[in-house]
Amino acid sequence: MEITADIVKKLRDATGAGMMDCKKALVKAEGDFAQAEKLLKEMGLAAVAKRSGRATNNGCAFVKKSAAKAVMLELVCETDFVARNEDFIALGNQLCQDVLDHGYTEIVPELELKVKELMATIKENMALRRFHVFDVPSNGYVSHYIHGEGTMGTVVVLQAEDPSVFKNEQVVAFANDLALHVAAFNPLYLSSKHVDEAYLKEQTEIFTAQTLSLGKPEKVVAGIVQGKMNKHLSEVCFLQQPFVKDDSQSVEKVMQALSKEVGSNLSIGSYLCYKVGVED
Repeated sequence: MEITADIVKKLRDATGAGMMDCKKALVKAEGDFAQAEKLLKEMGLAAVAKRSGRATNNGCAFVKKSAAKAVMLELVCETDFVARNEDFIALGNQLCQDVLDHGYTEIVPELELKVKELMATIKENMALRRFHVFDVPSNGYVSHYIHGEGTMGTVVVLQAEDPSVFKNEQVVAFANDLALHVAAFNPLYLSSKHVDEAYLKEQTEIFTAQTLSLGKPEKVVAGIVQGKMNKHLSEVCFLQQPFVKDDSQSVEKVMQALSKEVGSNLSIGSYLCYKVGVED
């Protein structure tokens, strides 16, 4: 059977493979389109396996929401060029939708297969690195922020005693500012009440050693260490941090003032920040 340019193009459109690879597959399959398509897939997946060891320090963070759920996902690749590729971006959004549609809570083979299929086409190593699903209560509102071309993503779930306040433009703007705040300051904890005991112990030991090294009298060391700890907690705890839009007030103070203004207590239910290619 003659291998025409039209059938080669048809196979390329169907698979995304290169023209020469399509022609080789058709020749090997003796013009059988379905067999050639299968051969290309096998060739592509074999090449994928060879690329799996390459470093993936680029990529994008994606966020998608439904009525009661939200998902943030990190899809990584080798180069920033591929991270901007339309097919790569479409895959990230599709993976988010799959997570929401099927209720996935961990990375499953069905998701990984879709990544491998794109790897076979683009010919670059990539991986679904992680995702997190947020439960959004009936009194909750999800805000998110994607930095630049997706190098960082944040999600914040804001809650209100009266969910009707989420129709208020000020409240929505505040929720969006909280997502921006997380990107800017990446708080380790929600508040000082949520700080891990081991972390507190370690920081106390560090501040104590620093203070003693300055030759301070032992009777004042405890007070100095407590002062250092209070300052440190204001730097790492979300509610105690200076608000991104008004550093003269803490996030907590701004939220309390807005709660009073709209007549409903606001609180932060959960939040998360993904920095693409960076281990937490």
